Amino acid sequence: MSKPIGGKVWLIGAGPGDVEMLTLKAVRALGEAQVVLIDDLVNREVLRFVKPQARVIEVGKRGGARSTPQAFIERKMLQLARQGLTVARVKGGDPYVFGRGGEEVKTLCRAGIAVEIVNGITAGLGVPAALGIPVTHRDFCRGVTFVTGNSRAGAQPNWRALAHSDTTLVIYMGLSNLAGIVGGLRDAGIPASMPVAVVQNGTLSTQRSVVSRLDQVVDAVAREGLASPALIVVGEVVRFAVRKDVRELSRKSA
Repeated sequence: MSKPIGGKVWLIGAGPGDVEMLTLKAVRALGEAQVVLIDDLVNREVLRFVKPQARVIEVGKRGGARSTPQAFIERKMLQLARQGLTVARVKGGDPYVFGRGGEEVKTLCRAGIAVEIVNGITAGLGVPAALGIPVTHRDFCRGVTFVTGNSRAGAQPNWRALAHSDTTLVIYMGLSNLAGIVGGLRDAGIPASMPVAVVQNGTLSTQRSVVSRLDQVVDAVAREGLASPALIVVGEVVRFAVRKDVRELSRKSA
C-alpha cells in the first residue's frame, strides 16, 4: 500500500521568547501537528501545546554556532508533508521577518504542498516593548526600520541612508558586528550621544540589557558580557527604557 500524500505545513512564529506571547492561532496549529520542526531559539515551553504522540525534530539555527543546513530543513518538510503528515515548522519571532520564511514557502509551494503562515510577534517589536521602549513616537521619529546586521556575504546596510531616515533603527543579528555597526552609523552622521539599547534574551526571565551612547556601547556590552541572541535599538526613543534589568552605563554629554 502506497504512503498517503497531501500533508500540510504550518509555518509558525513563536514570538520573541516569552511563551505567553504565542498567538492563539499558533497554539491551535501546534495542537494539530503530527511532527514539529523547532528552531534552536524557540522557547521549549511552546511544546506544552503539542500532542504527546507528536514527533519533535530539533533543527537548530543560532548565529555563531553550528546550525542545521537550510537545505536539510526544507527537504525534511517536503518529505514529511509528502507522507501526508501535518507539520509545524516553528521559528522564533515572525517567520517573515529575517526568518527565511519566504524561502521555505517558495520551496513548499513549488512542490504543491499546502502551507499556512502563522505570524508571530517579531523581536523588533516585542523586545523593545519589554524594556518600555516605543519604537515609534511622534515627538522623536517618523517610523521604525528593521535591518539585519548580518547580511549575506558580509554586505553592509546603507548606513548613510538609514542615518537620515529619521526612524528608530532596530538591528537584528548584529552583536558580533557591533563595532562595525557603530562605525558605520558614526560615519553616516549619527551623533555620538545617540541612545542605544542592546538586549539579550529579550522577554525571557534571562533577559539582560544595557543602555548606553553610540560612542560607548561597544565597551559597555563587552563589560557586561552580553551575548547572542541580542537585539540592538538605536534612537531617541531608547530614553524611555524603564525595565529594572537596564543599566544606564553613561550619561556623559557629547
